Amino acid sequence: MNEKLAIKLKVLERTYPLRIEWNEEEKLREAAKRINDLVLRFKEHYADKDNQDLLTMACLQFASKVLDLETKQEQNNVEKHIDALCEDLDEFLKLNQ
Repeated sequence: MNEKLAIKLKVLERTYPLRIEWNEEEKLREAAKRINDLVLRFKEHYADKDNQDLLTMACLQFASKVLDLETKQEQNNVEKHIDALCEDLDEFLKLNQ
């Protein structure tokens, strides 16, 4: 059974109907909540901005966090690769002493 789940997510004043995998619902609802919460915080500080501006500011903040996480992940991968190379080198040196 590969049936999709139909849900509606509300972001600001708009409702978005979506058909998603069953295991995605909680994550998407949390994402919508975080967007709404951040936009409301921006709205408190920037009352003169319209919803488009507020959503753009929220998107930039979330995208910045994603880029930070990607950079950290890449650094972790490089560190793991270096560790593996060091282990290989240590093993080689032990065998060739």
